[in-house]
Amino acid sequence: MAAAVANCQRRVAVSPARLARTAEWALAALGRAAGDVDVVIVDDAAIRRLNRRHRGVGRRTDVLAFPLATPDLPSPLVGQIVISGETARRQANRLKVPLAIELDLLVTHGVLHLVGYDDRDPVEAGLMHEREREILSAGRRRLPPRLWQGLLKTPPPVSGSGHPRSTPTRNE
Repeated sequence: MAAAVANCQRRVAVSPARLARTAEWALAALGRAAGDVDVVIVDDAAIRRLNRRHRGVGRRTDVLAFPLATPDLPSPLVGQIVISGETARRQANRLKVPLAIELDLLVTHGVLHLVGYDDRDPVEAGLMHEREREILSAGRRRLPPRLWQGLLKTPPPVSGSGHPRSTPTRNE
């Protein structure tokens, strides 16, 4: 399994190594340990263009996912995730969570889209966000409950305890 990260913007500092580890962790958690994924960090203008071109929506979004695996051809390539660094930073600031954790969430969200999760239906969205929480919480320190604002109808338990797809930016 491998994740390649390309930072194609200069406005927001990101850790490509951390994003690669997050993508690899999510793939492994989903039983796709042999899969490869590309993560591309862009600015708002670039993600707006991609959103318009591939979804017909002329506004920015936080993450787009482009599944590339085909059932007829065995390939380790799962797909490509494109994230707006600027939108991620705004969301992190609004929720008062570290940018790195917001980016972890967006990478995980993108990986879930690549393997078939869909958040266009409210019920499926709830299942998808539960899976995000499970993946991000496993093996990590407690995540700030604020991270889930705008994603889940109910807050996560306090116990510490899948064509292009996209998620609209939270609370925008």
